[in-house]
Amino acid sequence: MVHDHLAWLNEASSRIGTTLDLERTAQELVEFTVPRLADGAAIDLLESVLRGEEGAPADTTQPTVTRAIAVAVIDALANLEPDPVGEISTYEERAVDRCLTQREPVLMARMGAEDYIRVAATPRAAALLREAGVHSYLAVPLVSRGVLLGAADFIRSGTTPPFTDTDLALAMQLASRAAVFLDNARLYGQERERLVALQRSMLPRAMPSTPGLDVTAHYAPPTETSGVGGDWYDVVALPGGRSALIVGDVMNHGLSAAATMGRLRTVARTLMALDIAPEHTLARMDLAARDLDDDQVATCLCAVYDPATREYTLASAGHPPPLLVDAAGRAAYVDVPPGAPLGSGVIPYTSVRLAAPAGSRLVLCTDGLFKNRNDDVDTQLEKLRDTVSRMDCAELGTLVASGTGPGTRFDEAVLLMATSRPVSGAADIVVWELPPDAGAASVARRLVREQLDRWNLGGLVDTTELVVSELVGNALRYGGGPGQLRLLRHDRVTVEVTDTGADLPHIQPPTLSDEGGRGLQLINMLCRRWGSCRTPTGKLVWAEQDITVSATD
Repeated sequence: MVHDHLAWLNEASSRIGTTLDLERTAQELVEFTVPRLADGAAIDLLESVLRGEEGAPADTTQPTVTRAIAVAVIDALANLEPDPVGEISTYEERAVDRCLTQREPVLMARMGAEDYIRVAATPRAAALLREAGVHSYLAVPLVSRGVLLGAADFIRSGTTPPFTDTDLALAMQLASRAAVFLDNARLYGQERERLVALQRSMLPRAMPSTPGLDVTAHYAPPTETSGVGGDWYDVVALPGGRSALIVGDVMNHGLSAAATMGRLRTVARTLMALDIAPEHTLARMDLAARDLDDDQVATCLCAVYDPATREYTLASAGHPPPLLVDAAGRAAYVDVPPGAPLGSGVIPYTSVRLAAPAGSRLVLCTDGLFKNRNDDVDTQLEKLRDTVSRMDCAELGTLVASGTGPGTRFDEAVLLMATSRPVSGAADIVVWELPPDAGAASVARRLVREQLDRWNLGGLVDTTELVVSELVGNALRYGGGPGQLRLLRHDRVTVEVTDTGADLPHIQPPTLSDEGGRGLQLINMLCRRWGSCRTPTGKLVWAEQDITVSATD
């Protein structure tokens, strides 16, 4: 007999806890005990445990709130009414309450007439127990590492012998082992929730202003209990109304992948502010990735949208290609040179330009959105293309969250979708070519004055004329002459001047004898902010002003 009990307990160790899913582990426990130990079994876990938090210390007598999580009965007891799975269980003046308050087992070898109401949740449930011939009851606490997780109760009926002290001892040993499995699942779920929270905290909290684009983004953790960490997206507002869309995927999972993702996202944002060419950004990100202690690699796709030309400039570091969906819903993959993953040390990267007519959608994602364990990559990509062509942004977001997308998603996934639209008003962004001679400053002043008058922003004319004079003057002096002048009205008014110079301007303290060197200081004092960044042909310098009530005519 002892040998049989030990063999049964050993079998329990291999049959219970096959996954790190809390609900599944509880269900495995009740299914293992019915009918070999009992004719019916139920597991109730503390609410805090189901939320991934700590259970109750074994020495506390505080009231506990539990929820039914698993039930199993033989066919003859199918009409019973146990506490519904998923609903809160109430144990006031019920027998199992002793397991939760005193951490002691309960044994009713022969149930009397008054015992049924002490076992069942309602008088009707008690009557059904009695009618079904239930005659013996056993309940044991689930305690692991000194923490109370919940309780397990068992019933016997019909011709099955009543529970004995031997059964009680066996049930206690089983509960002790099963509680360890449940606690492992709890701890794993707790760690996973913290990791998901960390992952979400490092993603954008809100979308920046994106002139000419309507951008939506979705992130979803894996549907399975592993694989968190590594996928990210970002949307960065750039000078002149441009917008950068970035999607990346660290080729690993766990805390280290999440940390790497956070560092790469920070590097990308910093680099985009200094150089709006995606291929240059990826090359510098590759150098930064090689310096990380984790020795991890990542894929990344970067797209910069210019509302003045309605064009994207795209570059990829080993990332799945984006999809372009036209206004009629036809979707096609964009032919972007794949490049090597970040951290592999294989540079340079190559960019391509892509026209984006009004109403078209650019879809960027990580491979978790479409990959599965059955199809090859080409089939997976084709399923994604077909799905995207048939659904709008909201529907695709639902698929990402539900995990029922084109690849029956199991990994974490990111979806970033940008819909091109006209800037609100045909003249909200204006671009002029400036003459490369000394007359450029007067031409630029006249152009911005006339345009601001058309926008009824006469209050900004004096300041903007001064700013554009300084920017054009610096381009003539240090940049080989000005190229384009861009004026943008969106949340603010932005003026931008390009040239072919390589050196980015910065403020230096002039001496008393210097005749110049104070232009950038004036811009810094008059404007909300200013900056400069490199372009494929040189650089651009920009300055922003707030649109206040006094600025309008």
